[in-house]
Amino acid sequence: MRVAIVDTYYPAFLAAQYRSQTELSRASYEAQHAALMDECFGTSDAYSRHLRELGHEAVDLVANCFELQRAWAEEHGSLPILRLLGALPTRIGLFAQRQLLRAVIQAQVDALDPDVVYAQDLWFLGAEQLDAFRAQGRLVVGQIASPAPPAGILRHYDLITTSFPHFVNRFRSLGVDSEYLKIGFYEQVLERLRHGGFDGSAVSERPYGVTFVGGLNPAVHSEGTALLERLSAKVSLEVWGYGATDLPRTSSLSARHHGEAWGIQMYEVLARSRISINRHIDAAEGYANNMRMFETTGVGALLFTEAAPNLTDLFEPGREVVAYESEEDLVEKVHHYLEHDEERLQIAAAGQARTLAEHTYRQRMAELTEMLTSRLKR
Repeated sequence: MRVAIVDTYYPAFLAAQYRSQTELSRASYEAQHAALMDECFGTSDAYSRHLRELGHEAVDLVANCFELQRAWAEEHGSLPILRLLGALPTRIGLFAQRQLLRAVIQAQVDALDPDVVYAQDLWFLGAEQLDAFRAQGRLVVGQIASPAPPAGILRHYDLITTSFPHFVNRFRSLGVDSEYLKIGFYEQVLERLRHGGFDGSAVSERPYGVTFVGGLNPAVHSEGTALLERLSAKVSLEVWGYGATDLPRTSSLSARHHGEAWGIQMYEVLARSRISINRHIDAAEGYANNMRMFETTGVGALLFTEAAPNLTDLFEPGREVVAYESEEDLVEKVHHYLEHDEERLQIAAAGQARTLAEHTYRQRMAELTEMLTSRLKR
């Protein structure tokens, strides 16, 4: 089975990478791609690595990285108009850039000739392009753990995998084939941390007491950001993340904000944290699912996450993670585990052991392979 994994990365992460590595945009496609994968952002190359271990051919495509995709187009003699985009007015340029980036993906898929096109961003590829892939005999699969696009887009996929339990039947009711596929932890992160001098075990030195890493824009995460602001008045909370420039001047989080932390930098923060706070987006509708649960436990920090009806399917609250029912409960439990180090270490170690035993992308790709191969045989 040949799989092309079409992903998109946060523009702020891409901008930070090319700003910090000034020569990167002039490097070859292979060098740029390797540099991005080395940052361990999102799922990085976890899908392709573990699919290849299972005997399949798999490649990762970062569809919205202009510099990377331009390098591919130039090296393969495709779409020389990409070189002209910098001269276009911003608004026209952004629209034209998206269309051209879609064209590069089409050229890459044509060149790779995969059996499966696996889209990690259901908003990026248009209905016409999805249908073109299907007309070529390819299985078109999407993955989602965020607000879903309209049904008119969803119906152009042969299968949609999701870590939202409540989305599966919702998609099926629209006539869209769907399967539950949990998010996981990429074990390669621990190797990267060790190379950087981080132990990554629960008992390692952890100078940060309580941390939060994630989105801080109050317009996007209104309830979650308000909770963090109130929490910061009651515990010594350290914060990293994007969207801090949109916080009001009076926000208590501004003084506790240490900048953005993407990819391996985010993991380094978590690896220095005794406790890390998690909160889900509204689209989760009260279910536990997000990446931060596995990222936090995977590097040995004690995860605090909201109580959820499906949390026990993933972790045992009180033994492998700490679940909080309310703001008052959260504050009380934070103080308790900061004052009871042995209990904290026991739960953090058990959480990490559970993640490494049951929640890695090595295991998820075995599950995904079964889903894909069964549909390719139909």
